Amino acid sequence: MDIHQNMLFLLATALFLTPSCYAQDTQVRFGTDVPQDVQLIYDRGLEWLASNQTPEGGWNDGDSGPGVVGMCVMAFLASGEDPNFGPYSENIRRAVRNMIRNQGQTIGFFGGGGHGSMYHHGFAMLGMSEVYGVLDEDSLWDGDTNTDGRRSIGESLELAVRATITSQKNNQWNAWRYSPEATDADTSVSGAVLMGLLAARNAGIKVPDDGIDNALEYFRSMTTNRGEVGYSGIGGGGSNNLKSIAALVFAIGKRKNLAEYKAVLERVTGNLEVDEYSYPEYYRYYTAQALFQGDFESWNKWNLKTARQLKDLQSDDGSFQSGHGTAYGTSMSLLAMALNYRFLPIYER
Repeated sequence: MDIHQNMLFLLATALFLTPSCYAQDTQVRFGTDVPQDVQLIYDRGLEWLASNQTPEGGWNDGDSGPGVVGMCVMAFLASGEDPNFGPYSENIRRAVRNMIRNQGQTIGFFGGGGHGSMYHHGFAMLGMSEVYGVLDEDSLWDGDTNTDGRRSIGESLELAVRATITSQKNNQWNAWRYSPEATDADTSVSGAVLMGLLAARNAGIKVPDDGIDNALEYFRSMTTNRGEVGYSGIGGGGSNNLKSIAALVFAIGKRKNLAEYKAVLERVTGNLEVDEYSYPEYYRYYTAQALFQGDFESWNKWNLKTARQLKDLQSDDGSFQSGHGTAYGTSMSLLAMALNYRFLPIYER
């Protein structure tokens, strides 16, 4: 089922709702009226990503491992680009092949090419989960004469989930840190990995329930009843990034009933006018999703503010600069706007 068929299925399902619920659900779930500024930002950003992709499917700019490639794949898909026949279909296929070839052949860790970080693993797993089921795999390897490292997206995801759970079981916190062998943990890396696991489960890949439950319990233990989220220790204030990450994983993990979720969401909605100068792309990316899942009116306000910021920040060539490279800055900035479209399954409320 491709993206557009999936959308038709969801629309047909929505017809069974009551009229009032249907109207509200349509407004929240489907980006039918994308602001012109957002569309322009997005179109120019995708053009930059497409024109700067290497023949091998990656981006030679800054931090350019499989996690960044996964973000770029999501950026293409998020606005409804068809991975099979659209103008960027070959860019998407090339990027997917790149991630698969940068995955460990036996342990399934997305850390090949010297990019040995669980950040890369988590975002690559997220990107692969979102493209799984919408990309016709019969065409995935078309035109690629190199037969090394070939596997299907489903096989890749199953291996990635296995590697993730093995890493978690060897971790005393039931969470993750930079290395898959680490025994300590932090909420930033763990958020990236957990979102990859949740997306894989949503895509139909078998993910052990206790893997999800234990990771969510780790986030609950790191969150105080005042909505403070620790980085590698309980509470302690933490950054605004961490609050948004916690709010998002609780929401996607169906833990909105937790007192910790309600407290941390209150913190996020109370910071709409605050700018985060440490990792701003990361902050906009996570905060947009956390607000969309938790408080739609607050997301509307945040979205308008973010669109104005990104319009000013976008370079003449359509890219966004960042401390981690232009591909990272561009893909993350586009994904902060992606909820205007709402095509990706992970963005459903």
